[in-house]
Amino acid sequence: MSARLRIKNIDHFLADAARPGHRLQKTLGWAGLTSLGIGAVIGSGIFTVIGTAIAGEKFQTASLLNGPLIDYLLHHTASFGRPGAGPAIVLSFGLVAIVCAFAALCYAELAAMIPIAGSAYTYTYATLGEVAAWIIGWDLILEYAVSNMAVSVGFSAHLVGLLDGLGIHPPLRWISPAYLPGGLSDLQGNSLYPPGWHAGFNIPAFLIVMLLTAVLVRGIRESARMNHFMVALKIGAIGVFIVCAARYVQPANWHPFAPNGWSGVLTGGSIIFFTYIGFDAVSTAAEECRRPQRDVPIALIATLAVCALLYVGVALVLTGITPWQTLGSDAAPVVNTLRRLHLGGLMLVVLVGAVVGIVSSLLVFQLGQARIWFAMSRDGLLPPLFGRVHPRFRTPAVATWVAGLVVGIPAGLFDIGTLADLSNIGTLFAFALVAVAVLILRYQQPERQRDFRAPGGPLAPIITLLTCLLLMAGLPINSWLRFLAWLTIGLVIYGGYGRRYSRLRPLSATASS
Repeated sequence: MSARLRIKNIDHFLADAARPGHRLQKTLGWAGLTSLGIGAVIGSGIFTVIGTAIAGEKFQTASLLNGPLIDYLLHHTASFGRPGAGPAIVLSFGLVAIVCAFAALCYAELAAMIPIAGSAYTYTYATLGEVAAWIIGWDLILEYAVSNMAVSVGFSAHLVGLLDGLGIHPPLRWISPAYLPGGLSDLQGNSLYPPGWHAGFNIPAFLIVMLLTAVLVRGIRESARMNHFMVALKIGAIGVFIVCAARYVQPANWHPFAPNGWSGVLTGGSIIFFTYIGFDAVSTAAEECRRPQRDVPIALIATLAVCALLYVGVALVLTGITPWQTLGSDAAPVVNTLRRLHLGGLMLVVLVGAVVGIVSSLLVFQLGQARIWFAMSRDGLLPPLFGRVHPRFRTPAVATWVAGLVVGIPAGLFDIGTLADLSNIGTLFAFALVAVAVLILRYQQPERQRDFRAPGGPLAPIITLLTCLLLMAGLPINSWLRFLAWLTIGLVIYGGYGRRYSRLRPLSATASS
């Protein structure tokens, strides 16, 4: 049997998860899962990349490309460059919320039926076969890693702002990325670094990732307790921002509402979409849930409802208190806007909430990434080292440490705009394959028990698939090229290792003979 047709039976997944030495500790309930979901989704989007989604980035054309046609394409299509959504970012969040609502229903159906670590990777393995599973697993590794690189850069920017308010000023070269494609300027517009590489390393971004890695190795229960506290604190800070900053809203800032039309709305949605990878992180933790058939669907839907309301509220207020053009590719747009408006007290409250909120996002994303490495290793597609469970803490310790290093080192080198784009296309791709998996399992295994079924028949998976493809079309061409390059590298690794050592290979060979 070819590798493409190797489909792992759901019962085999459940049996593998129960094997001694591969069994994870089941301690989470629906409240813990919901907190993990909110912790992942709320933080990176509100506090970091929302500025880029609103204002976009300036188009820069190399001298060899100058000309009327190229100039038109660069300024008028979503494929080249990144037009900002402006105040219409609220429509972008609405579009993303619709996609995620249907995607959450698909995830809930599959997670309740297959409560195994790996999320979209596991669901694809059970429906589309091993090659497709490898592709989505490799994609999820990129998705989680790059998401957390971007978020950790945002954490560093907020921490530096907090230290600055306390009169502490670390050397610039140790708090800024080594690669700055647009250079670096202060709030007054004075140039601090020219575009390109410089001698430096973003130490806060690296250290926070490694600190959370150590927490995750200690155990899922300890990680969940820490996350509960951080989620409560950052929701409170967001509520204070919405209520207090609303008094400074100037309706004139909402005009024009959609300065770049539908192209800006679509691209804005694509830019912030990666923050909703939190849904995937919830399903990834299903294996560590006490009653996944009930708790996972509740957590997914509750996460979406809370996060959608908070995102829209912040977007409305932020674009109302400052002209949308001023936000730019700022790693701390909310805090820096309050600083420019001389709202020091409110800025401090939001800053503390932002720092804590971003840490909770990092925590959940790192948890999810390690579980992907763990699940693929348990299936033989990655070396068995990544599938080892700590004898005392019952966590995938090796996978967690490796995931921490894979995120922490690049986070010290690159800026937030470079990192965020790489993750969006992966998130959309994963959501689309989850929708396909729902349709296939309903057709192939209609008799299998489903403790939760997405309502509306095929409506949820079909809408998820179509809207994901629509948002993928709004991403820059560079994102597509990098994504295809990453998948090509992954297929080479699969051909050299995964195909040879897959645990399904002996089963396939036996079946063929």
